Amino acid sequence: MTGAITFLGGVGLFLLGMRLMSDGLKIAAGPSLRSLLIAATGSRLRATASGTLVTALVQSSSAVIFATIGFVNAGLLSLGQAVGLILGANLGTTLTSWIVALVGFSLDLKQLAMPAIALGMGLWVMASARRAALGQALVGFGVFFLGLDTLKAAFDGLGASVDLASLRADGPAGIAIFAAVGVLLTVLMQSSSAALAITLTAAAQGVLPLSAAAAVVVGANIGTTSTAVLATIGATAAAKRTAAAHVVFNLVAGAVALLTLPWLLALSESMVVGLGGSQLPATVLAVLHTLVNLLGIIAIWPLLSRLVSWLEAHVGAAERADEARPQHIDRHVLETPKLAVDALYLELRRMGGIAQRMARAALSSEGGKDVDLDADRDALERLGTAIMEFVPGISAAGDTEIEGALAPAVRIAQYYRGVAERAEEVARTASESRLDAAVVAVLIEPRLAADRVLDATDPAQADAVAAAELGELLQSFEEAYQHAKSELLRLGSRGQLSATALVRILDRLSGLRRIIDQSGKAARLMVEHAPATNPS
Repeated sequence: MTGAITFLGGVGLFLLGMRLMSDGLKIAAGPSLRSLLIAATGSRLRATASGTLVTALVQSSSAVIFATIGFVNAGLLSLGQAVGLILGANLGTTLTSWIVALVGFSLDLKQLAMPAIALGMGLWVMASARRAALGQALVGFGVFFLGLDTLKAAFDGLGASVDLASLRADGPAGIAIFAAVGVLLTVLMQSSSAALAITLTAAAQGVLPLSAAAAVVVGANIGTTSTAVLATIGATAAAKRTAAAHVVFNLVAGAVALLTLPWLLALSESMVVGLGGSQLPATVLAVLHTLVNLLGIIAIWPLLSRLVSWLEAHVGAAERADEARPQHIDRHVLETPKLAVDALYLELRRMGGIAQRMARAALSSEGGKDVDLDADRDALERLGTAIMEFVPGISAAGDTEIEGALAPAVRIAQYYRGVAERAEEVARTASESRLDAAVVAVLIEPRLAADRVLDATDPAQADAVAAAELGELLQSFEEAYQHAKSELLRLGSRGQLSATALVRILDRLSGLRRIIDQSGKAARLMVEHAPATNPS
């Protein structure tokens, strides 16, 4: 019973240390972490290198993969670029195995842990935000080593009391069983690093034979996909495609490793001896873990373009087909506020696209043509609700740039709702099916001016329209509107237009004016506040 409590306590300390390290290093890295990941847009090879480096720095492949999902959602990376980061994240996470192997069994861990915790807490409590985050990371390192030391104590002496022969992973069945154990450990703890630490410690203490431990390592590598799978629940189509790429890679790497495990283990042992190292089980397993991910990258690299095409065509198709479902905003991007703002404005562009489509459809109802806007209005309202619920979740944390973008985003959403409402009103106010030629001539100019404004305020092109140009177009429409209104009243006073027809036409013209006004206001705010993005 005492051994079990010690074991569970060691696992808890290890997980706590990993969490503190990861969170602290992410904050300490600050904007440089985001810049380093964005630099991955250059090439897939650079993306892989960036993913490896950043994961090694923050000690969390899940954090990097979630950040990658956020970049894809925010339009900063395409799926093809994100795949490279995912490959690198899986390779970078092997550093944890190396830390366990090279430090965990050759040094007095408490001698490392206590100074790290003492110094880290001093910085955490007394330093500024950036240094406090570094202090948190140091505390995490200390707790990490305490967890390892506790695991060593829990496994110490068990080797003599466990039937090692019965645990050997000989043959496909044995390999499969121990690989399943690795998957289960990772799923239960939601940390492949913790599963690997347990495995390497058990092997080093003689509790687990090397062949069995090797199979568990491969299983833990496969089990890390569970985090990505859970992350796709309620996520956007982009998030699901990115997570699916992570799952596919780990399954390919796991399949290659399991099929070649006896030879892969022998190669790992030979490499350790060849490099002059002591053939400790933990060191051999660290080499094996690295080889598994390297072989996975080599195996999948020639197929990446096809994989990306297949994922874009088949994963998230239902979400893409439903315009009312967000395509860019979800809980993942909230972890990085600047990404959340990028994603928010991309979603607003989608909302504006629906509003503008409704406006053009309403204008096409001239001449008595019936137009059904119910489906578009429902999609716009659902998307608008999702946007309004998303905005309060963005933490500005004193960042004036983020704070300055949130209030305009809410106003833009309201303007697009206004466009939709006015479009419905115009569609309901159908004009006469036959209009006098003089009336038609009067309505041509405001309609053409409205088309020019709608073209200029197209959400997909709004950031390319200069404020001065937009102002001129709006002024041109206003002049056309006032002239048309005067002419219509003149025709009505002369009896060339019935009172009923005059009222209906003026109502439509007034509705058009409100549509143009709301579109113009939304476009102006987009120009002023929307971040520059690289839509995928």
